[in-house]
Amino acid sequence: MYSLAFSILFVSFIILTLLVRFWLASRHIRHVLAHCGAVPAEFAEKIPLAAHQKAADYTVARTKYGLLTLLVNTLVLVGFTLLGGLQWLSVQVFQVTGPGMTYQLALLAAFALLSGVIDLPFDYYKQFGLEQRFGFNKMSKGLFFGDMLKGALLGVVIGLPLAWVVLTLMHQTGDLWWLYTWFVWSGFQLLMMVLYPTVIAPMFNKFTPLQDQSLKSRIEGLMTRVGFASKGLFVMDGSKRSAHGNAYFSGFGANKRIVFFDTLLARLQPQEIEAVLAHELGHFKLKHIIKRIGMMFAMSLGFLALLGYLKTQPWFYDGLGVNPLLLPGQSNDAMALLLFMLALPVFTFLLNPLTSLGSRQHEFEADAFAARHTDARDLVSALVKMYEDNASTLTPDPLHSAFYDSHPPASVRIRQLNLAAAQ
Repeated sequence: MYSLAFSILFVSFIILTLLVRFWLASRHIRHVLAHCGAVPAEFAEKIPLAAHQKAADYTVARTKYGLLTLLVNTLVLVGFTLLGGLQWLSVQVFQVTGPGMTYQLALLAAFALLSGVIDLPFDYYKQFGLEQRFGFNKMSKGLFFGDMLKGALLGVVIGLPLAWVVLTLMHQTGDLWWLYTWFVWSGFQLLMMVLYPTVIAPMFNKFTPLQDQSLKSRIEGLMTRVGFASKGLFVMDGSKRSAHGNAYFSGFGANKRIVFFDTLLARLQPQEIEAVLAHELGHFKLKHIIKRIGMMFAMSLGFLALLGYLKTQPWFYDGLGVNPLLLPGQSNDAMALLLFMLALPVFTFLLNPLTSLGSRQHEFEADAFAARHTDARDLVSALVKMYEDNASTLTPDPLHSAFYDSHPPASVRIRQLNLAAAQ
């Protein structure tokens, strides 16, 4: 009875999620197309009509592509769960490996491999179809598949040992396994923040010290003014993959480093680059990074505690298409992880506006910080160039933006900065 009720609830949330996402996407497409005939007044002197219309076409194409992948992913989700895909995969793996930890790890690896194969044609089309059609793709096919192989290698080298630790804790540490796992997971996340800038990121991109001494001096002056210590200023060869540009800082503690895409440096003036960096440093100085990490840790603790309860409930497995006694004498831990990972996004999707709201508030605060430490007009001009270069729509549907976007709409964001510049 509980299994049937959970199945009905799961299907209901899938349908609700699909309806909401299709409704929001259709609103977004109609709104963007309705406003593509003229550049918004506040951008009319800065962005050509052709660039505005390219952004509209790009936004519509990306939104339609998102709907296609949503349909496919939903079918795959139902196939893995209610139609018995995971149960079938589990039996096939067990026949090869037999019982024990090898089976548990092999099941996770087989699922990851199968999911990657399903995603591959869509990732390929996005890069060499969608992105290339609008002039953003700079990646060769060799680099695309090379990145894919490197990602798979990292999954084996890093992911499998972590999975072994988690599965061991789930099996051997009793009812509080989820708490011990949370400590391990939190420590792993912090370790990755330290290792990513110097170990993982260089596997995919080349990082060279910033050579422009004038720009370097300007940036170091900004860092001194705001009290930010960095391990160095680096330029990343982002142009070998994409024409999109950005700047960010990575690392944790004393390992922080500032990174500029080469495409960004080629497009912006020194004062604009300084303003963009001031925005990024604002996230650090206003403790947005710490707050996000704290939120991530709190949510992971809650979700692990929930999984700690669900993994002992037969209806959780049965309701998602898996016989809880599928393999006599064999632990369900790996299966519990997979089912939880598949089902959780279905039930948490409608909470997305809350996280988007918090992120947009942080963006406003970081903009205000940049306006205090640099000229707000420089950040405005930089943002306008970045909106144009990245083909970001200036006229998103307000409801779609509120639901999904981590950054405020362009017009709202720049209006706030113009007010700051006028003070």
